[in-house]
Amino acid sequence: MAKPFAELEAKMSPASRARSDALYEQLVAEMPLHELRRAKALSQVKLAEALHINQAAVSKMENRADMYISTLRDYIRAMGGDLEIVARFPDGAVKISNFADHEASPEAAAEAAAR
Repeated sequence: MAKPFAELEAKMSPASRARSDALYEQLVAEMPLHELRRAKALSQVKLAEALHINQAAVSKMENRADMYISTLRDYIRAMGGDLEIVARFPDGAVKISNFADHEASPEAAAEAAAR
């Protein structure tokens, strides 16, 4: 029989727990779109409804290697988040704000998802 995670975690050394926590944080920070959607407990159908597109378009977006920033922003907003674009340089990071103020209409989101 499987043991509850809390029991296993209680038996871990502090160093093991720290490594486990660090790995968890890394995996959460580097999540593909479909895994992020699942982690937010959203189905493709629910997300499609929020974006005013069909489920197939959500699937297509999640499997793309490239998409418009506005499409990605709308996807993230439909999950309740905000998209920030940050350029990282050896001497520091800069938040890119060119794309932050533009609001896309549901029609534009559907058109972008279809591309």
